[in-house]
Amino acid sequence: MLAGAATFGADTMYRRRFLSVMGAAAIAPRFFTRHVQRGRSVVIDGLGEIHFDYSTALLDEMRASGMRACVVTVGNPALQGASAFDDMRDEALAYDKHVAATPSRLSKALATADIDRAVQDGSIALIYYTQNATPIGDDVARLDALQRLGVRIVQLTYNTRNLLGDGCLERTNAGLSTFGLAVLEGLKSRRMLIDVSHSGEATSLDAIRLSAVPVAITHAGCKSVFDHPRNKSDTVLRAMAQGGGVIGIFQINPYLGPNERNTLDIYVAHIEHAINVAGIEHVGIGSDREHRTIPDTAEEKQKLIDELSRLRPVTAASFRWPFFISELNHPRRMETIRRALEARRRPAADIDRIMGGNFYRMFHETIG
Repeated sequence: MLAGAATFGADTMYRRRFLSVMGAAAIAPRFFTRHVQRGRSVVIDGLGEIHFDYSTALLDEMRASGMRACVVTVGNPALQGASAFDDMRDEALAYDKHVAATPSRLSKALATADIDRAVQDGSIALIYYTQNATPIGDDVARLDALQRLGVRIVQLTYNTRNLLGDGCLERTNAGLSTFGLAVLEGLKSRRMLIDVSHSGEATSLDAIRLSAVPVAITHAGCKSVFDHPRNKSDTVLRAMAQGGGVIGIFQINPYLGPNERNTLDIYVAHIEHAINVAGIEHVGIGSDREHRTIPDTAEEKQKLIDELSRLRPVTAASFRWPFFISELNHPRRMETIRRALEARRRPAADIDRIMGGNFYRMFHETIG
């Protein structure tokens, strides 16, 4: 069956995908209305950082911003071999313990029903995500172990090549391998969301075009706004939207523009470009950064350098201090984004989609 999928005519595949997405769109509004809270949509960060040492006061600030769900990375995506699985497992279990110790503020999400409960009880539902498929080695069946740990989102490749395909920093631009196609099918059958945020162009397009379910770009920017390897082309954005996926626009300063310190306006320019290319139903927020206020100091700069050194390869081109956008460098940044979109006269319903409604819809259609 996979060999047949690989040779499937592109036009036939797109027609089938179009009909599938249109059917989902017809029933999406009733799901969308389920998560309205106090007249606003639930706020979802498509990829954020919630560290174990965050104070209750900091978590309360994040909750006060309306945030009710956040995708968090489990495991170091740069690891290979057995250590990749071990590190991912250990961090997932550590998050389990942290959630259990902070039940009034954090919860664990295995499906959108858990996000609904977070809306009701005021917690932040954490959705576990591995940023590389290396924890499964060369065995699709090992996805079962990830699923048992609560992982619901799997990125096919990180920055470099793995057994599935090429990452965005790879010298070549190869598409999905035969094993990658098998993993694609394995994720679909287990109701685990496929992500291609760090994947190369050809790998991203293969995954999106050959998947029978929506594919996410949880955290990236727009290459047409700023040409950086971590940003996605308009071709990828259009394909992602046609398949029902969502892109979360990240908040990493050196990846958003050429300036030493890019501004909120440049950040919003990425959101607006993604809307213009992909449509309002396919854009969200995926900060890819911490939610604390990060001091602008030499000490914090060194901490970031140490963090990035664990995520090889790191090049001079990938680093420029600060990583944060100054206007978004605080735990209630989602409110800042909402106000910026309101100032640009975006309709309230559109803003609700961007702030979390689109991710919620995609989660419902994939992880359930």
